Parts: sequence; structure tokens; C-alpha cells
Amino acid sequence: MSVGHIAVTTEPVVSCGGEHEDCGIREVLDRIGDKWSVLVVVELAQGMHRFRQLQRAVPGISQRMLTLTVRRLERDGLVSRTVHPTVPPQVEYELTETGHSLTHLVKALADWSAEHRDGIAASRRAWDTANPDSDIH
Repeated sequence: MSVGHIAVTTEPVVSCGGEHEDCGIREVLDRIGDKWSVLVVVELAQGMHRFRQLQRAVPGISQRMLTLTVRRLERDGLVSRTVHPTVPPQVEYELTETGHSLTHLVKALADWSAEHRDGIAASRRAWDTANPDSDIH
């Protein structure tokens, strides 16, 4: 089926088989879809960063949240961590091959966001005007 110039499919976007079957996709999407992971991946796509460089490059992230985020990304095989035996130890992070394979998807999502942000902002304003007592903002 086609709507305007966009092809629309009736197939599910993601299917694991049975209605309640857990095929592990949710866990992966939870990781790569969280706010901090995406921002860290975007920064590391530009190359290796030391911890403080990464912290400065991701506005609003606390030291604790950055530590948790890079550990989780490392655990998932998306980021590698190298510790250099200096005093104090120098730690560098970079994307693995798997992490790099994610960057084209993040770019596609960023491009989609840029293309549709004005329409989404207009929809939000219209909805907020029509629903002034809503706590969704």
C-alpha cells in the first residue's frame, strides 16, 4: 500500500513469532534507544575519546551516568575501553565494529528528526491548545 510517496506495509516492524514471545529485541532496543547511549554513540562515531572529553561532549550527563552508560555499551560489545598505565590512569573509549555498524541507523534517525521536527512541533502546539489541562508536555 502507498500513502503519498511513502510505502506503507501491513507487516509488523518487528516480529518474534508468537504474540508474547521474547526474542531479546526489547533488551537491545532499550539499550541503544536510551538518551545517553545514543548521545555517547554519536560522539564516539567521530573517533576515540577520553572519559573527560566524552563527558564535556555530552551536555548534561553526570559522571555517574556516563560511567554507567559506557560500561553498559562496553558490556553489549558496542564500545571498547582501553586503560593506559599512567598516573592517573588514562582511559579511552571507542566504538567497536558492532558499534560503528549502529551509526548509520542513528544518522538516519537524526535525519528523520530534522526533517520532521517542524511538523512535530506544530502538532504538539495544536494538541496542547486543544488539551490545555493535560499533564503531557
